[in-house]
Amino acid sequence: MDVDNANCKVKVSQCTDMEVLPIEKPLKIDVEITGLERLIEELHRVFSRDYVNVQEVQKLMAGYKSNPKDWSKYAKFDRFRYTRNLVDAGNGAFNIMILCWGPGHASAIHDHADSHCFMKLLSGNLDEVRYEWPDNVQPEVMKVLKNNNKSRRKCCSESQDAMLDKVSKQNVNCQSDSCGDKCQSDSCQIESDSCQNECCGEECHSEDEGYDIKDMKVRGRSRMELNDVCYINDALGLHRVENPSHVDGAVSLHLYCPPFDSCRIFDARTGKPTEVKVTFWSMYGKKIKRVIEANTVSDSQ
Repeated sequence: MDVDNANCKVKVSQCTDMEVLPIEKPLKIDVEITGLERLIEELHRVFSRDYVNVQEVQKLMAGYKSNPKDWSKYAKFDRFRYTRNLVDAGNGAFNIMILCWGPGHASAIHDHADSHCFMKLLSGNLDEVRYEWPDNVQPEVMKVLKNNNKSRRKCCSESQDAMLDKVSKQNVNCQSDSCGDKCQSDSCQIESDSCQNECCGEECHSEDEGYDIKDMKVRGRSRMELNDVCYINDALGLHRVENPSHVDGAVSLHLYCPPFDSCRIFDARTGKPTEVKVTFWSMYGKKIKRVIEANTVSDSQ
């Protein structure tokens, strides 16, 4: 899937031109966007069209220079875990949220439910760690890639066939969460009953049939600094986001398209996936009592 051709109004597996993985490129900022509200207006404008490519969204987000006056009312921190705060529900094709990371807070290793994920750093620093998918877990986009490759093999030369195999293998990516991450993901802050599946409050074991710690492989680590923008989807692998500072907080802006209400997190020791619901700490600047109650139960386990 070419980054210039990827239609981010549809799920990644439904995009056209699925033969080339998106590669992040240095983005030339065409227009500087003043204010978060202006950015949201521009995003609504481009998503009102039938087709929106990944790079266009990246450029818009890169064009906005962070100003705490714009987003401070949405920045709701919690002492024990990072928070997900809905800013705009979009037009059904996307949603926008602000995530607040206290010192040392981190997400679980997680996928993105076949959606496109854009992240921009508004304050502080964040580390993104990308993982390969375990061999026995295959996202929908990889099934499409594999089927496309199979259909082409009948007319490919031996060298072309080998190249397709290499691309297919490079597309297999993922990771998982440990108990120290407090059972949460930057895409998926989970309901309290799911914490038990991630062995919170007790020692985790690797006894599950078919899951092996060797399946979980780190692809790379990168440091995000103020106003940096990054992009990921399931074809590029799984990731984990963490605040490397034990003193300062961090704030990030996220756009998901299409929006999703559940995703999978992965056990760091075994690679075993668990599907979890996503929740918000606040919506439009106001805390949600239900989420607070769920987190209170979760933290007590």
